[in-house]
Amino acid sequence: MKDILIALLLSLSPVSELRGGIPYALAKGISLPLTIFSCIIANILIIFFIFFFLDFLHERFLRLRAYKKLSIFTLEKMRKRSKKVEKNIGLYGFPALTIFVCIPLPITGAWTGSIIAWLLNLERKKSIAAISVGVVIAGIIVTLISLGIITMIKL
Repeated sequence: MKDILIALLLSLSPVSELRGGIPYALAKGISLPLTIFSCIIANILIIFFIFFFLDFLHERFLRLRAYKKLSIFTLEKMRKRSKKVEKNIGLYGFPALTIFVCIPLPITGAWTGSIIAWLLNLERKKSIAAISVGVVIAGIIVTLISLGIITMIKL
């Protein structure tokens, strides 16, 4: 039970997301269906929390000096990154957001995709759908890579 909880927390985390949750769960021997389902669902659920926070709580938290400093620093970095993504989203639409999120590299997951969609003021329903599809694809890619590595280690 403890291991699946850690995998879920890793999948919710902005640093690792399911890129950390899935390999951890599989390495701990948690069943493949439970791993895939729980880590992907956790990573998709965080999208709703991020949009809720940014839409309704962000302005209130800006009153706190420490949050404001961290927020300005983080959002400015994200704005710079989103300029590159914004061009692609403008050209290719929401599939570009999906592709950005599905790349299993650091800083390309649901957290960043959600923040970019918020910064670019993209339509919520389409953004949530595009990011969710990206999470599912990333989950499949990470699972296949993790299973390959685990198999190699066992040899």
